Amino acid sequence: MAPWAVGLAVAVLSIVLPAAGQAHETAADPGRVLFAVACGAAAWAGRRWRWPVIVLGAAACVLFAQWHVLAVATYYVVTAAPRRHLVPLYVATATALVAVRPLLPPGARWSPEGVGAELVWAVVLPLVAGLWVGARRQVLAGLRERAERLEREQAARAEQARAQERTRIAREMHDVVAHRVSLIVLHAGALEVSVTDERTAAEIAGIRATGREALANLREVLGVLRTQDAPDHHAPPPSLADLDRLLGQSRSAGLRVRRRDEGDPRPVPETAQRAAYRVVQEALTNVHKHVGACDVDVVLRYRPRELEIVVDNGPPAGPRPADPLPGGGLGLLGLRERVALLGGRLRTSPSPEGGFTVTARIPAERVGEPA
Repeated sequence: MAPWAVGLAVAVLSIVLPAAGQAHETAADPGRVLFAVACGAAAWAGRRWRWPVIVLGAAACVLFAQWHVLAVATYYVVTAAPRRHLVPLYVATATALVAVRPLLPPGARWSPEGVGAELVWAVVLPLVAGLWVGARRQVLAGLRERAERLEREQAARAEQARAQERTRIAREMHDVVAHRVSLIVLHAGALEVSVTDERTAAEIAGIRATGREALANLREVLGVLRTQDAPDHHAPPPSLADLDRLLGQSRSAGLRVRRRDEGDPRPVPETAQRAAYRVVQEALTNVHKHVGACDVDVVLRYRPRELEIVVDNGPPAGPRPADPLPGGGLGLLGLRERVALLGGRLRTSPSPEGGFTVTARIPAERVGEPA
């Protein structure tokens, strides 16, 4: 029951219930009403301050032979979990008060039946109800604490499992990928020293540089997998300023790549630059895997509110790769999701001549302009 309802009920009962030794017409005198209001206020605040309701309950027993205020005090004392050691003392005092009350003026005839009934209403029933409510509160608090502890333990186990999985993936990548790429770099270095043709030596040097860059990128990925946070020192993400270097690597691998910028080149946000770089990188990677040597046109169109990237490769100039590079088949899907996150669109389509076209439109406001 709400505290205000308990206080109102105590105040009303203190007025309407008959008082020992008083006539019915004097039951509502100003002093009695003031005492009733005080008892109601003490019962309303009994959950926080118990001593006022205890004192007024004892006074109501002695002065008016009324037991409802003492019953409320008993309930509040019993449900006070931090002070359970006071419960036996309070019960003994309340029992003694109820037992000797008929002997006090304006006395009533003492009888075991009357004292027993008063003990039941003033002490026993509130004691049982308070013990039950207190025990229920303790059980609920224990269950709540246990649920919170289990939730914390589950979160800790999940985090530990994620850390172990990251470590396992990092270990496998290091054992397999890093080892193989390191062998490629070492063999390329050995060939570069022994080869006599300058053009071949330049191509081998490009292979070795690409392998070293792949190892550096792999170390960054392994660092992210092994730790909770990203490493403090890592290479900056690629942007359009690195696009010529990417196209140069593809040219050294046998592609005839031409770049063309259309429109008014302007500074665009870094997110749009990274997405554009990844679009060109993935498109060229697919050409290396599935087509081989061919002509590739890379077009960057700077539109007023967007950046359009077109990578168009023609049919293969020679036979297709007999042993195509393995792939996960998720490159274009990942690109589509990356571009969609920026609010853009990615379209892929084969050309009638046997080539393939990748077109991406990425929102790219001029840096410094409001979107």
